[in-house]
Amino acid sequence: MKSMYRTLSVATLLAGLSFSALADFKAGFVNTDRIFREANTAQTAQNKLEAEFSKREKELIGLRDKLKSSSDSFERDAPTMSESQRVTKQRELVEQDRDFQRKSREFQEDLANRKNEELARVLDLANKVVQEVAEAEKYDVILQEAVYVNPSHDITDKVIKALNAKAK
Repeated sequence: MKSMYRTLSVATLLAGLSFSALADFKAGFVNTDRIFREANTAQTAQNKLEAEFSKREKELIGLRDKLKSSSDSFERDAPTMSESQRVTKQRELVEQDRDFQRKSREFQEDLANRKNEELARVLDLANKVVQEVAEAEKYDVILQEAVYVNPSHDITDKVIKALNAKAK
């Protein structure tokens, strides 16, 4: 009987300690999508990508417009062309289209790779800032992905401000 009371007392004591530990538990949430949209470092990365890829994008637009113009011209002139001229022109158009498609695909792949590199750099910096905020304000856990978060736990604004201050 004494053993049972002792076990019950220890269990009650442990339960009390667990509840007091939970009362001091501090959690926060960071919305990474907002950081990618609103932080100066993310906007700088976006501007850098636009500057880096704008020339190639303009070239692709020029190729597309030239291909469209050639195709329209071919459709308009095809009835008056000889069979050999028509076949030759069709081959040229097919080749131009292949070239355009290849260049467009390469552009998209290069842009996606560079965007991933820049976003990874921004995310690394943001994670360092999140850790600094968490340590300074004594958070036990900071989440980046969640189904639901009470807005009172969202520290995204603090992180964006700290990230922007660090970028200057």
